[in-house]
Amino acid sequence: MRKKPDSLKPGTRLDGYTLEKPLGGGGFSVVYLAREGDDGPRVVIKEYIPNKLARRGRDGQVQARDATTEARFVRGRKLFFQEASTLATLKHPNIVNVINFFQANGTVYMVMEYQRGENLQHYLQSRRKGLSERFLRTVFPPLLDGLELIHANDLLHLDIKPGNVHIRRGGQPLLLDFGAVHGFPQSRQEQPGQVISPGFSPTEQYESRGYVGPWTDLYAIGATMRACIEGRAPLDARRRSERDTLKPAQFAFRGRYADNLLRAIDWAMELDPTLRPQNVAAFRAALTADTTPEPAPPRSALGRIADVLLGRSS
Repeated sequence: MRKKPDSLKPGTRLDGYTLEKPLGGGGFSVVYLAREGDDGPRVVIKEYIPNKLARRGRDGQVQARDATTEARFVRGRKLFFQEASTLATLKHPNIVNVINFFQANGTVYMVMEYQRGENLQHYLQSRRKGLSERFLRTVFPPLLDGLELIHANDLLHLDIKPGNVHIRRGGQPLLLDFGAVHGFPQSRQEQPGQVISPGFSPTEQYESRGYVGPWTDLYAIGATMRACIEGRAPLDARRRSERDTLKPAQFAFRGRYADNLLRAIDWAMELDPTLRPQNVAAFRAALTADTTPEPAPPRSALGRIADVLLGRSS
């Protein structure tokens, strides 16, 4: 993997941990594989370094890019620390386990338990085709359970996508990468930065005044489920808002997956946030709802006469 320019060098010591190598990064952070001490258990460490707001100096310190980004960087660092401390108290089998957090190099670090498995994005790329309904019904209900706990603590993930889902043996998922997590309710304008994942972020995440909430994460869940069916990211929400050419899942994949699953995905991916499920419980119920077609309404007397004349009567 190509080394991210702003990542720390392997062998760097941080608060008793030794960095082995960078694993990747996004708009807000760099992620490292590390060990406790020199030969202790492996952990994953996330470093807060929003690339639009901050950079690393030659001395390793993370600092604002300039005076215009200073206030936003400081506020984001404070929120990252506060939310890391909250996430460390959230213990759930389907949320990555935050075991420590600390400040160093002018920024904040979050230490997470390392678990073997495969990233869902890599899993999709290696198969290049839709995953089974059994897979979806194995992976997503536990993810919803974990997400429900996050929301119950007045937090939002804001970057759910296949790349942030880790699949362990037996199909048990872990929700990863809380570098974009924020409290709610709040508008995008009140947040120090903006994470956008094309195809998975809904319209309100593109707008500076967009109002985010549980419905925002549920759009991303629906889009992630659709990606598992289609084998690629769905059409970007911003393009959909200009001209929506995305065929509803209940028509595009009819006959291949249960109707209630497809309808739930379409509901979660409504462009208008007010038309989506507003909480995890509502979406979970939709996934198991009875979607058996309702019986046809009684025919009118005129309709029955027409049936007789046309030879359609029984």
